[in-house]
Parts: sequence; C-alpha cells; structure tokens
Amino acid sequence: MAQTQSSAEGMKSLPALLERNATEFADAPAYREKEFGIWQSWSWAETAEQIEALALGLINLGVNEGDFIAIIGRNRPYMYWSMVAAQSVGAIPVPLYQDSGAEEMAYVLGHCGARFIVVADQEQADKVIQVQDQLHQFEHLIYLDPRGMRKYDHHQLHQYSHVQDQGRAARDEWITDLKARREKLTYDSTCVMLYTSGTTGKPKGVVLSNRNVIETARNSAEFDKLTRNEDILSYLPMAWVGDFIFSIGQAYWCGFCVNCPESADTMITDLREIGPSYYFAPPRVFETQLTTVMIRMEDAGSLKKRMFDRAMAHAKKVGGKILDGEPVGFMDRLKYRIGDMLVYGPLKDTLGLGNVRVGYTAGEAIGPEIFDFYRSLGINLKQLYGQTEATVFITAQPDGQVRADTVGVPSPNVEIKIADNGEIFYRSPGTFVEYYKNPESTASTKDAEGWVATGDAGFFEPDSGHLRIIDRAKDVGKMADGSLFAPKYVENKLKFYPDILEAVLFGNGKDRCVAFINIDLSAVGNWAERNNIAYASYQELAGHPKVLESIKSHVTAVNASVAEDEMLSGCQIHRFVVLHKELDADDGEMTRTRKVRRVIVADKFSDIVDAMYGGDAQVSTVTEVTYEDGRKGSISATLQIVDAEVAPIRQKIAAE
Repeated sequence: MAQTQSSAEGMKSLPALLERNATEFADAPAYREKEFGIWQSWSWAETAEQIEALALGLINLGVNEGDFIAIIGRNRPYMYWSMVAAQSVGAIPVPLYQDSGAEEMAYVLGHCGARFIVVADQEQADKVIQVQDQLHQFEHLIYLDPRGMRKYDHHQLHQYSHVQDQGRAARDEWITDLKARREKLTYDSTCVMLYTSGTTGKPKGVVLSNRNVIETARNSAEFDKLTRNEDILSYLPMAWVGDFIFSIGQAYWCGFCVNCPESADTMITDLREIGPSYYFAPPRVFETQLTTVMIRMEDAGSLKKRMFDRAMAHAKKVGGKILDGEPVGFMDRLKYRIGDMLVYGPLKDTLGLGNVRVGYTAGEAIGPEIFDFYRSLGINLKQLYGQTEATVFITAQPDGQVRADTVGVPSPNVEIKIADNGEIFYRSPGTFVEYYKNPESTASTKDAEGWVATGDAGFFEPDSGHLRIIDRAKDVGKMADGSLFAPKYVENKLKFYPDILEAVLFGNGKDRCVAFINIDLSAVGNWAERNNIAYASYQELAGHPKVLESIKSHVTAVNASVAEDEMLSGCQIHRFVVLHKELDADDGEMTRTRKVRRVIVADKFSDIVDAMYGGDAQVSTVTEVTYEDGRKGSISATLQIVDAEVAPIRQKIAAE
C-alpha cells in the first residue's frame, strides 16, 4: 500500500490517478459487470481507453470547461466512466438518483443548468424528454442502452457507443485539447456536485473539489489499510456521496476493482459471487439480510433451528471479543471454531460476507442487536458518521474499538467540537466548497474558519473519546414535563424486530409519545403463510388482529428497554398505529436515501396523530398515493389505535 500511495502523491485530480493506474496497474482488473449472467471485466488500461474515447467524443459534441453533465442510471462501469470523462474535459459531473420522478429530476437539472445528460436507458431518457421544455440550457442527451430508442428523434439524442466511436475517429483532432484540459485540473478544481436528499426542503447542490475527494480517499484508505487488492460491490445510488467516495475516490486512489451487479434483483447473488473484501451498506440492508435469515430459520427443521440458536447464543457471548482480539478461554474459542465451521462460516458465505475484511454501515443509527449479530459472526462491521458536505468521513471506528452505541473517533485530519446546545461541528480536508447558487445556506452552514454545522446533536464520551449521536438536533426536543425527547433512539429499537420496517415517533412538547409503524411485508407475509392467514393487500395484513398483537408485544419490550435509560425514559410509546401504507419517497414521505421527512409525515397524517392524542379507539383516513407509472390515486382505511404497556420508570430509580 505504501508503494501505491507514494506513487499517487502529487496527483491532483481523478483523471491523473486514472493515468497512474493505467500505467502502473495496466492489466489489473478495474471494473467488472455482470451482464446476461456473465461477468465482464475491464483492466485499468482498457478503462483508460474507454474514458478517453468518451472524453474525446464529449469535446467533439461541444462540451466546454465548466459545463455540468448530469448522469442518471444504475451502477454500471459506463456510468462511472462518464463521470471521469466529464472531469477529464473540465466539466462537472452531477449524478442523479435513478428512481427520482421526472419533476424531481427537472429541479436538479434546471438548478445546475446541465447542457448534457447521460442516461442508462429508455426509462431515464423518457423522464428527461418529459420535462425538457423546463430545461432551457439542455442541448444533448447520451443514452447507453439503445433498446427502444430507435424511433426517437435523434437530433439531440446520441448513443453512448457512437459518441465514443466519434471520439476515436476525431482523436488526432482533439487529443491535444483533451490533454490541455486535463493538465489544467488542480486540487481546487470542482470534482463533482452531489445533491443533498432534501429532508427538510429542496435539495442543495454540494460542490466538492479534487482536494476534498482525493484527501478524503487517501486518509480513509490509510485508516483502514485498504490496498489495490480489495474488491467492492457497487450497488448503492451513484448520486449518494458514499458511493462516489468508495467506488470512485478510494477506487482510483488505491487502484482496486469496482464490481457492478447485473440488477437490483440479482444483487444478493452477485454479492455472493464477488465476495467483497471491503463492503458498505446502510442499516436497512443489514436489517433486511437479518430478516431473511430469521425467516429461513423459522422455516427450518427443529434440529437445525436448535443448532442455530445454540451456536448464535455462543457467538453473541464471545464472537465480538474474538474479533477485537480480547482474551477468550480455550474452550470458548474451540466451541466458536466449531460453530464457525458448522454455522457462522456457511451463513457468512450465504450472505456474501465471508471475505469481508472491512465493513461499514452509516446513514442512520443501526440497532445494537443487529450490529452485534454481524460482529458475532466474525464480520468486521464498523460504524462511521459522515455527510455529503464532509465528503463522507467525520468519524470512524478503529479496529479493536468498535461499539454499537458510538460512531467512533474523529477520522484522520478531522477536527470536531460540540456546541453548548449539543450540536456537532467539524472541519477537515473534506469540507465542501459551497452550496451551488446558495450563498445564504453556505454561510449558515460553514463559517469563515471552515467549521461546518452538522445539524446533529451528540457528545464525546469522556473515557473513550468516542462520539455518541443522540439524534438530529432539530428533532431532539422536550416532553411537556421537561424530559428529553429523542425519537430516533426509540425508532431504531423498534426496527430491530424483523416485522417492523419503519417507525416514526411523535411527542415533542406533549405529555406522552405516540408512534406510526410500518410492517415489513416480506417478514409478516412469510409469517402469515406459515400460519395459513389469508390476506389480499398490505393494508389488510397491516390491520390483522394478530399482527397488531405481535407489534404490541414489540412496543412493550422496547418500552421496558427505554425505561432503563434515565435520560430518555420519557420517550416510551403510549399508543401506536400500524399504518395502512408504506412510507414512500414517491409520495414525498421519505427521501431517496430512505430518511423519513418528519414534518411532511406529521402534516400528511395529522388526523391520525390527533386521534391518537384524542383518545380515540380508531380513525378513518384517506391518503393520496403515487403509483409506479406516476399516476395519483387515494386509499381509504379505518385504523385501529392500540394502547401500549408503559414500564414504570421508578424501577430504574429504585435500582440506584
């Protein structure tokens, strides 16, 4: 690794790192993609040729330095290449979430003024064409997959491979210009613009420089001892800063291979085949994988189930200690090794995590029980805390210092301070340049000394120096009696249960807390099938008496756990409703990164909240929904409001 890093010193742009990789690691795999069930592979030398051809084609099309090039599609080598090709010609790539609706895309495309748009297929092309009348600076659309595109008007449309072919044909004409544009790139040149998820308002364009991306990639790679021998699976949205830093920043710094799955449906199969050594997933992915495991074990025979339960009980006792290098007795180690051969190893291979040397989760807090489950298997899963504005990394957990209730220590070269109100501030080489066309938000977020307000509340533990996140600062409040209200703390405890997909807690300024709950259709549907319970829809299953009783038992258990925390014991749930629909980004209730938009949810379902606080036993409601094809409709439901069992707080006081 030292050799790789030293040879990259002085590289001030990603195209410069690409040139280094194409020279030093020419034949090593840079990208793989599964297509039609077969893995295709490109070396670093082949990757450099593909990117150069596209860059020349972009110049030939009229791309100027400083232009914005939007990129829309799933994770494919070609889409990653388009970002680096854009950088090579002095343009600025702007990846968008591929599942965004046309109007959402119109805002981002119009805000950045994209002249050129690269899309994956006909679906994404149709969205752009639908709103092109609103895009006054839009000139050319480049599409990757030609299927369905033959009869379109091609005055503004160009096939990706044709642009490359034209670039190759015009190489002698434009290669001098391309080299000149590359050589102009400095640490202060814009590397990428990524839009925030827009939890509280319109998305903001976060401008990140080459310095932000390369320094962060170097520091984080050194922290986790990443080498060019890593394999990663790139499946998370390309518009998300985490995918950009892992799949481009770190990949180009270290020179490791980026593997792209065939589709979202084959992701788990592809994960098993690749067996990544470096892996990132948000908590929801780990929760879903654990739910799948638990469902399979419920369907297993009694002997297999008993062996699994006994092995996991032992893993929970010693697995994390063994992973952290703590002393464990000989017999316990022997039992764990046997468990690894019979249970843990096969289970890790089934999950596709058997080769993981460094694993991360971030985005929101992960349930301690979920976190401990994976670490007990011997998977080095850690937490990091970051933001788009930080180029991801603010804190991370060093090996051997991993805990479920903290997010680690400041990442290399990151400074952190805690304000009097508990809000976390940081500054680092990854600190963003600005919010595009938004000097007011830039000034309110980043001060003159470079300190950035995260909007999160937390504190450093005095003994360990690890940072603990309480909640979003704007979400932390007070109950009517003055006790602390921190909804995420309770919601994460609820989401540990496989049959609970999402939870939203209310109670700020109130005398008690109430909650919305979404069931996990996969887990609850499997339970219904095993118990011969017929249902025709999500709504019908969510309102089934046995489902409500099961959720009530989970809420009771969570209340008992919350009651043990003196600081947050006032956040117990007094009443709850299992919602008749899943919270959905298409309906504006969540962001594209699956974060709940609390204000919108509270306003949209205010009648249900009022009924819970009003003491009603049930509530009838009508909710507007968006179908997959973009049409609007509505669903009506009568929801049961369930009273939960609240644990007495005095038990905690008595124990002291």
